[in-house]
Amino acid sequence: MALPVLVEGRSGSGKTFALKNFKPDELGVISVEKGRLPFRSELKVIRIPKWSGGEQQNYGQVNAAKYAWVENMIRKATVKSIAIDDSQYLLANELFDRAYEKGFDKYTQMAVNFRNLIHFVNDLEDDDKIVYFLHHSETDSDGREKCKTIGKMLDEKLTIEGCFDIVLYCQDHKFFTQSNGISTAKSPEGMFDLEIPNDLKAVDVAIRDYYGMNNND
Repeated sequence: MALPVLVEGRSGSGKTFALKNFKPDELGVISVEKGRLPFRSELKVIRIPKWSGGEQQNYGQVNAAKYAWVENMIRKATVKSIAIDDSQYLLANELFDRAYEKGFDKYTQMAVNFRNLIHFVNDLEDDDKIVYFLHHSETDSDGREKCKTIGKMLDEKLTIEGCFDIVLYCQDHKFFTQSNGISTAKSPEGMFDLEIPNDLKAVDVAIRDYYGMNNND
């Protein structure tokens, strides 16, 4: 199965910049919101296509199509590493697209869509594929930094970080690999130092060495 990795942090903390040391034949970038990288690079950025809700304004189907497109791009990618930047906009954009829908069923569908994307990666047969979810963080009621979401169902019924074996917290252009009580960072014993540079290429190499995956070289 493939490996999803969560990279969370505030806007401007250095999450996307961490992709800088990848070569174009090593990493594919799926951009949910932006079309450019914050550094000079030959990395190819593919944006999610825009769909219209049509006359019936069925944005539930539109957003399901967006998730299906992302899954298809991950499935057929020939590179071993993929970054979804910024993954929280999958949730936020669907929330705005469906803002005028009444009822709470839409929140359930939003949560299911995002959860299913993580499960899709976990269930892929590509044992050497790593998918990085670059995701904004927010402060919870206890003062800890957690994944930014759009409702109580994801926060209370499904802890997003619990779907990942590796969660890196990005702050001031550094990665924290274990929780210090402020973040929800975590990683397997001995994989990383507690604080490392925000270099996802180096992270990628360390993960592949730790699990005996084919190196992305």
